[in-house]
This record gives sequence, structure tokens and C-alpha cells, in this order.
Amino acid sequence: MQESFTSSDGVSIAYSALGDTTDPVVVLCHGLGAAGSQFTDDANYFAAQGFRVIVPDLRGHGLSAMSAAPRSADFSPERLARDLIELLDHVGAKEVHWVGNSLGGILGLTLVESHPERFVTLALFGTALALKLPAAGWPFIALDYFPGRRAVAALTARTTTRNKAARPVVANMLNQYDARATAYIVDHIRRYDLIQAALNWQGPGMVMVGGRDIAVNKALLGQLPLLRARPNWTIIDLPQGGHCANLDAGPLWRQSLLKFWESSGANSGQR
Repeated sequence: MQESFTSSDGVSIAYSALGDTTDPVVVLCHGLGAAGSQFTDDANYFAAQGFRVIVPDLRGHGLSAMSAAPRSADFSPERLARDLIELLDHVGAKEVHWVGNSLGGILGLTLVESHPERFVTLALFGTALALKLPAAGWPFIALDYFPGRRAVAALTARTTTRNKAARPVVANMLNQYDARATAYIVDHIRRYDLIQAALNWQGPGMVMVGGRDIAVNKALLGQLPLLRARPNWTIIDLPQGGHCANLDAGPLWRQSLLKFWESSGANSGQR
């Protein structure tokens, strides 16, 4: 069910909520240029497994709005993270199983530093622990220009996933976001270091590594030994997974999460 609330700085934030309000809460958080619709099938699946599933559209993405007069500060990781804490407060979710893709993983790592008490588990995919990249080479801003947004979105969808059935979903997400939002976000996240945030996290953590996520893996694979040395972190390989591994390796992605939540001993009770 699609709903919305107004953030503390006056922006309408859209989200969907499935499942019983007494079930453990799962948050599925998308990445840059995407939207909550990336997780429509997954949200229905996890709700059927006995979870309450919350799926936000980050500001400037999907059905969420922009600030009235957008500024860079409106799209910092800290502001995006605040939106998400306000969302959890709005839906009455005290503790959650967090699943973040790309930017959604960055926000998860940001939040376990500032609000660790709100997390039962933390799962990341398509997320490096640190990046140091130039502004050039990010594809998202170009979608508003030649040869036309829809054409570029369709082409990007083909390179994002090998799952032909998922390509229209990806293209539709790429046609929805506001390019001003992604430009501001890129300025904030092209250089970040959340390695210590991951190491400081004491709860159950999991990284799902998409074998076909070449760009992220250039950074991530060299960072994983730090987590492998920690008993609270689990590393799962999804050989067929791309950057949005839930779309390419859905059954293994879902089963990995269910097993992770079960093994953490934190998948029951009011969350």
C-alpha cells in the first residue's frame, strides 16, 4: 500500500508498507536513481513470510517530492538518513532488519553509527564500504540530455540487469527520479569512508556480493577481509547478481536474507 508522510523540512516522502504491524520489520532501501518499486516482488514475498515490510522512495526518487528550493544540504547522507529515521518513527518501527542497495547501504552504515539501537540486523548489497571517485563517470545526470531520457533509461536498464523481465522496472525508475537530486547526492557520496562504521557495528551484519557488480567490486573486494575477520559479519556470494542483485539473483538473495535473519536469532517478536 503506497503512503506518504511529510519530513521535518517539509518534503513529502513516499513509502509502501506491507504485512501485519505486529510482525518483525524489514526495511528495503533502494539506491541512487532507483525507487522502492525495485523491491515490489520482494516486499510481497517477505510479507508472506511473516514480516512487516517498509519500502521508502528516497527524496527526489520515485513518488517522493523535492525540496521547494533544492540545495546540496537537502541531499546529504545525513539528511536522507534523517528522513528514514522520521519514517521509522512515523510507522512506529522501533527496531528493523535493514537491507540496503548501493546508496541504501550507505545510508544503513550512516544510521548504524548514529542510531544503532534502531537496528536488529544490517544487510548490504551493491555497496562499497568506502569510495574515492571523480565526479566524471556517474551515469545518472546524463539521462536528461541527448539522445533523450527514455532512450538512455532503456539502454541503462539493459546494462543494469540481465533479467529481461526486470528491465522495464529499472527503466521506469530511471524515468522517475529528479536529476537535481542525483547530482547533489553524487557530490556527497563520490568520496566517503564508512569502513569504521562497519567495523564498529556490533550486531549481525551481512554483505551480499554480486558477482557481476564489477564497478562496486573494484572497491569492495579489497575491503571485505576487514569484515571477514569479525565474527558478527557474514559474506555471501551471489555469482549471478549484478548491482541490483535482487533483480538478477532473486531466489538466492531472498533465501540468504531469510537464513541470515534466522541465524541472527532476531527474527521474532515485536520489531
